[in-house]
Amino acid sequence: MTRIIGIDPGLTRLGIGIVTAGAGRRIDFEHVEVMRSPATASTPERLLQLGSGIQRLLDGEKPAGIALERVFAQQNLPSVMGVAQISGVIMYLAEQRGIPVALYTPNEVKAQVTGYGAADKAQVTTMVTRLLRLAQPPKPADAADALALAITHAWHLGRGGSADRSTSAAPSGETPAQRAWREAEAKAGRRRGPRS
Repeated sequence: MTRIIGIDPGLTRLGIGIVTAGAGRRIDFEHVEVMRSPATASTPERLLQLGSGIQRLLDGEKPAGIALERVFAQQNLPSVMGVAQISGVIMYLAEQRGIPVALYTPNEVKAQVTGYGAADKAQVTTMVTRLLRLAQPPKPADAADALALAITHAWHLGRGGSADRSTSAAPSGETPAQRAWREAEAKAGRRRGPRS
């Protein structure tokens, strides 16, 4: 059995979903939780609180990998900064323990779990509930998203994919969603331009 941790990063709510993958596409539910930090706390306090919770999970049974949502947004920069900061903490903790990190775009996860890259949160939650044979849908949406990330990575590994997808794929090996993501990131970077 292969143990995978999916993480939907955020400073206010951080979803953690853990699954184990067996033969074929069999996925079993292990754990889900949503860690929270108060918006009234300073960013360093919030990062310490969430990072300590993640560290607790990683210091248990070592997973085969961590699936983390790839950070990108063209708007709402303050929110994106918080997501990027906690994502950096997660990658640091994983690297420190020798745990490979795989980054997935939201569209890649939706396409894997529902078959449709533009699925809404309710569709993702419904499919996660079915795939994991859960009695109740995981709530809030951050919990379902974390489990969807874990499922996506488990299936990726089951197809013989690389455990480490933390860097941008070479253009020749990109999926259409990865290519669109890379192009949007490049466009956003060009628009901002260099700072002096």
